[in-house]
Amino acid sequence: QVQLVESGGGLVQAGDSLRLSCAASGGTFSGSTMAWFRQAPGKEREFVAVITSSGTIKNYADSVKGRFTISRDNAKNTLYLQMSSLKPEDPAVYYCAGDPRGYYYDNYWKAGRYIYWGQGTQVTVSS
Repeated sequence: QVQLVESGGGLVQAGDSLRLSCAASGGTFSGSTMAWFRQAPGKEREFVAVITSSGTIKNYADSVKGRFTISRDNAKNTLYLQMSSLKPEDPAVYYCAGDPRGYYYDNYWKAGRYIYWGQGTQVTVSS
């Protein structure tokens, strides 16, 4: 069983950058497809970015493409999300999620396919 703990959220101004981290323990992080999702108040949880276990394949939601970068350090069991040019529509609780069953097991943008979830970290953007 993998435990995930996000950190790095906070209050920033529009246009600023922020890096989120997700520390994993207790399981096979290096063998898991990992993703970031976010959920704003009153909205459904939405896909942000995904990365394969080796880090060779990455995909992003259109809304963050070119501004956010997902990465991982398997030696440190940590997933990252570098967020740049933050916009007023980016505020949400950001969650990391993991699935050990392989990138192609199911559609990577579906929240339901992920088995492991962190508790979330709040990102707030002031305009």
